[in-house]
Amino acid sequence: MEMPGFHSLLWKLAGALGIFCLLVLSLHIDLGKRINAATSHLSDEAKFQLTQYAQEAEAVWRARGEAGVDEFLEELHARESVWAVVVDEHQQSLSSRPLSEREWTRLSFIRALDWSMGRPNGWPTVYIPFSDGVSRLVMELPRRFNPKESRALLSMLLQQVLPVCLAILLGGLLYRAFISPLTILRRQANALRADDLSARAGAVAQRRDELGELGRAFDHMAERLEHTVEFQRQLLCDLSHELRTPLSRLSVAAEQNLDLATLRQRLEREVQGMERLVGDTLELVWLDTERPNLPLCLVDVARLWEVLCENACFESGWSVGRLSCELPEDCRVQGNLNGLAQALENILRNAIRHSPANGVVRLAGRRDGDYWHLWIEDQGPGVADGELERIFQPFTRLNVARPGGGGFGLGLAIARSMVQLQGGELWAENRNPGLRLNLRLKSV
Repeated sequence: MEMPGFHSLLWKLAGALGIFCLLVLSLHIDLGKRINAATSHLSDEAKFQLTQYAQEAEAVWRARGEAGVDEFLEELHARESVWAVVVDEHQQSLSSRPLSEREWTRLSFIRALDWSMGRPNGWPTVYIPFSDGVSRLVMELPRRFNPKESRALLSMLLQQVLPVCLAILLGGLLYRAFISPLTILRRQANALRADDLSARAGAVAQRRDELGELGRAFDHMAERLEHTVEFQRQLLCDLSHELRTPLSRLSVAAEQNLDLATLRQRLEREVQGMERLVGDTLELVWLDTERPNLPLCLVDVARLWEVLCENACFESGWSVGRLSCELPEDCRVQGNLNGLAQALENILRNAIRHSPANGVVRLAGRRDGDYWHLWIEDQGPGVADGELERIFQPFTRLNVARPGGGGFGLGLAIARSMVQLQGGELWAENRNPGLRLNLRLKSV
């Protein structure tokens, strides 16, 4: 199995999923540390209130001794429902009630207000020193000051809500990157179904991944379909116009009182012309719509030109000397013999048709890299520079009044289609005098 290219959707999707996983993991670790730190220390409000309790305890102890401390501890228990004692530097109680063994043990696990409040499931005991730095108030942390109350909610947000939100964000980005272009292509397909052949994929075709290839394929299909429909519509209109003329002449001939031989001669001439017109038109339509894959072989252009010249001289009455060939001896091209013969024959007939009396038609060429650049030029009047491309359109007759201005205007259109099917090019340029038809074909 061949690996997809660098710009494939596979790598984009894999990259997006990788970044998503790394983002979730890093956020979980970083935010988890921040949540743990934020829920492990007392707030400023809690520190202030506990410090106030210590100041009250110190005040009553200095003012009233053990009795004042006893009264303060009772009030504190009633207010906060927590265990509390006031001790000196030797861990001796400053109240009238001595410490129990269990209370002595608890004094070994106390922490300052700025310390971490310990494990999530434990309950801390804190101490607040008096102003002398020796005595202190030791008490359980009141429940209302518990910094861990919000940890469960924050953990749920971190472990459940945040991944869901990131997944939704990733889904939106993937939709924009992958599904949205498919929506554009679907609209284009629906437009084509509704006979809107001008619909194009737009920005989708500019992408360099599989969706871009699909968009370019859609555009190519739409362009070809639009060209084919327009071409056939125009061809049908031109064909109906061209057939109207011989049919009108036959109608006039039928109305006249002509002898049988004259009528038969007129009928044969018009029918032959219509057969040639319909045949050329069908061939042009076949070339444009079917685009057949013509088999290529080695073609000796000089030898082929000799055969075409013999036929052209027989049809036109020209002498062979007026059809010169100045090709190098090694001029061989890759082409379809029949297709190339038809293209050269149409060009040659067009050149003879528009040549003046005693004119000359010349075939020449030169090698151009991996191609042969051939040209056929006549000594006729040429065409206007603005019409050099239009002469390859079907039924184009720029001036039927000039010498050889008859015909149906299909020869050069068929010739260009034949050359293009063989991977070549055909274009025209004016000479002084005459017209040159240039061919570019792959060399052997």
